[in-house]
Amino acid sequence: MPILYSFRRCPYAMRARLAIAANARLVELREVVLRDKPSAMLEASPKGTVPVLVLPDGSVIDESLGIMQWAVLRDTADRPEAAWPNEADAALIASNDGAFKYHLDRYKYADRYGVDASAHRDVATNLLRDMDERLAGSDTLGCDGHRMTDLAIMPFVRQFAETDRSYFNGLPFDRLQRWLAGHLASALFARVMVRPVPWQPGDPAMLFPVDEDQAAMAQPG
Repeated sequence: MPILYSFRRCPYAMRARLAIAANARLVELREVVLRDKPSAMLEASPKGTVPVLVLPDGSVIDESLGIMQWAVLRDTADRPEAAWPNEADAALIASNDGAFKYHLDRYKYADRYGVDASAHRDVATNLLRDMDERLAGSDTLGCDGHRMTDLAIMPFVRQFAETDRSYFNGLPFDRLQRWLAGHLASALFARVMVRPVPWQPGDPAMLFPVDEDQAAMAQPG
């Protein structure tokens, strides 16, 4: 069975789990403590960041978008029109992973970077405005049939919103706020945000995604 090393709150790991659950892939989930990364994960991917997916043949995917594509392409092999990403969606994801993530980090962790948080917040807000406009007339950001574009971006918008919820809620971005609220209230989000015990060698395998009953009892905050 594929093994996924993950960290619950990391937006990159979150989007990998979302894609795996949305596409009904089954993996063994190993929750990582970032200050004490397991040697098995570091042997698989020496760069030491999550997520890391180790496939049964020993091959490793240690980029979140690569894991998302692994999850979705099995189901779209016979339907290339549903494959992800297309050029427009790839550009939007690249903007999220590039400019938006850059300013989000400096807004959220201004002390770490020694910068003015409000300046980076303002630039990130302008990028959110573009997303809000993209949602005009549609309930999705992307064009892909499996909505993987939305799942690739949502964890980062969530991170921005949670940095200062009152600020985010006060923005004139009604469409984006409804879009985020819908994702956070979804059964899919509940399934991927269960609170696993950090993995230790010798632990019994934790299958992921959890079933709906387990997710219903969990607190996905």
